[in-house]
Amino acid sequence: MSKTMNEFLSACPVVDVHEHHMPEVAHSRDVNLLKLFQQSYAAWTSNVLPSEPKATGDMLSTPTEPTTWEALVPFLERSGSNAFVRNLAGGIAELYGITDTGITRDNWEAVDASVRLRHTEATWPGEVIARAAIERIVTDPFLDPLMDPRPRLGQNYDAVLRINAFALGWHGESRDHNGNCAHALLRRLGMEVKTFDDYCDAIRALVGSCARRNHVALKNALAYDRDLSFDEPNEELARQAWGQRSPSPAARKAFCDFIVDLFCQLAGEADLPVQTHLGTAIISGSHPLRMTGLIERHPRTRFLLMHLAYPWSRDLLGMAFVYRNVWLDLCWSLLLSPSHFKLALHEAIEVLPDETRMMIGGDCLHVEETFAAIKGGRRLIGEVLNEKVASGYFRFRDAERLAIRILSENAKEFFRLS
Repeated sequence: MSKTMNEFLSACPVVDVHEHHMPEVAHSRDVNLLKLFQQSYAAWTSNVLPSEPKATGDMLSTPTEPTTWEALVPFLERSGSNAFVRNLAGGIAELYGITDTGITRDNWEAVDASVRLRHTEATWPGEVIARAAIERIVTDPFLDPLMDPRPRLGQNYDAVLRINAFALGWHGESRDHNGNCAHALLRRLGMEVKTFDDYCDAIRALVGSCARRNHVALKNALAYDRDLSFDEPNEELARQAWGQRSPSPAARKAFCDFIVDLFCQLAGEADLPVQTHLGTAIISGSHPLRMTGLIERHPRTRFLLMHLAYPWSRDLLGMAFVYRNVWLDLCWSLLLSPSHFKLALHEAIEVLPDETRMMIGGDCLHVEETFAAIKGGRRLIGEVLNEKVASGYFRFRDAERLAIRILSENAKEFFRLS
């Protein structure tokens, strides 16, 4: 038996169910210390809110600026208490050998030089993933929803198919908040659609071809484009949006509702899970209870609901208890608020109907932030499980079994990973 839960967790490999690793970031040789902060959740402490259209895309397209101490101060000092900042700064400190001091006015230039050097090395991302003991990664490459991750990122990667552009594809030039156009994506697959019926057939073919692109799930991130109240399909009203540059709000919503419902139906038939972003986004419309109608209409479809739906985690746990086609991805919530994450995890352990229901991911662009997220996740899960053992709720072997499930086994079973 392991001496401590932390030692046990440190030795457990992780199947990371949610990252945003993409070749544009992973293979970039133009990365410095400042860019690691600018292309991380630490950047959310600025006045560029994630709910603003194309905010993430703009963040990725920003030219690399020289690192200066003055540019780092807004992160390290002005927002130094923020958990996103502390997570990334801690990961950088460990990976670049400055754990005793962290990033300071005296050493930032040396750290910046090390970051720039390591990012010129093609092996660096893999080294960091190995140090994090991550054996498999499911990525959401939102800049290219059709991307097969293995030729570009490695054989330990699978991907999700983000459906936003297709749910908003009523016109040939319609785009989602990341700038993706459904009609352009379908043309890449050799599908030219002219009618609403053609479009629905193309969606069916798209889902049917997921396995060929190593896509193991669908991803609904529409909380960044609209509210999450998906009504009963109204095909007649949905058809009214087809081919219109600016359909009426009612027709626009009906089109999106119809296509999302179709995706969920096809996912159930194909045994593909549907990841769904909940919580902070367009916050007025991203409460988890808005998803209940869609979940109830598709009892055969497995929904992986994300981020502990912060700030509505307790409502999400209630849903996960009531609906047996709901699982939870704990990613991002542990970065936003470690203390809230621990409280919610304590409750989740007690409320969820069985031990298969939770998985973990990093939800990051750069491997440094992923490393820190997974390391922090291990620590927080270990603290909660230690507290459960100390209180007598668990025996140590019970805690070990659940730890293995959260870190890897649940994800392998849920995504059917061989």
